[in-house]
Amino acid sequence: MNENRQSKQKKKWLLVTAACFLILGFYFTTTNTYTLLKGYAIYKWNKPEPTVMTAQATTTAKPSKPEKKATVPTDHELYEQRPEAGDLMGELYIPKIKATLPIYHGTDEDELEKGVGHYAGSVLPGEDDNSVLSGHRDTIFKELGKVGQGDLLITKTAAGTFTYKVRKVRIVDADDRTVIVPKPKATLTVTTCYPFSYIGSAPERYVLVADLLKTE
Repeated sequence: MNENRQSKQKKKWLLVTAACFLILGFYFTTTNTYTLLKGYAIYKWNKPEPTVMTAQATTTAKPSKPEKKATVPTDHELYEQRPEAGDLMGELYIPKIKATLPIYHGTDEDELEKGVGHYAGSVLPGEDDNSVLSGHRDTIFKELGKVGQGDLLITKTAAGTFTYKVRKVRIVDADDRTVIVPKPKATLTVTTCYPFSYIGSAPERYVLVADLLKTE
């Protein structure tokens, strides 16, 4: 009797245990299936529409061509050729003293004996920056002291006629290098020894600084 009872109880526990495993298995299976189905439904609901690439979108855009800028001629294009040392390059006309003087490229004694010397380290007349002319006070520039602020200096070269107006008169030491410094605009600087009546090597320089007024 006891053995039959124990056998029945054992079967009963086995059935209960099996039932528990079945219930747990069913629970986990349905839970995972529900989660999977829920995730799939959300994905389908929020899935973006496939993008249709148009011909315009798929075509590689060609870079636009840069705009052509207008070519602005440089000042050096005023002159087809640059002068060599000793070349006659034009003339300087000073209306105030009615003087027309030849301009030679260079400021060595050879050039200064013949006329006005153009300092080779400066730009040519008419060009932007500082064009420097020099001459002897006892020959071609002996009356330059009569020329002052407001007077005209006119240079004529192969590039044209350039009229300058004297803006400032300076008296500087003979070794003053500010006479040849660059200028922000077209400038003509004319220098000679000073004082005009000095005997021997003059200690100073008479300087006319003129701005370009007109080009012809």
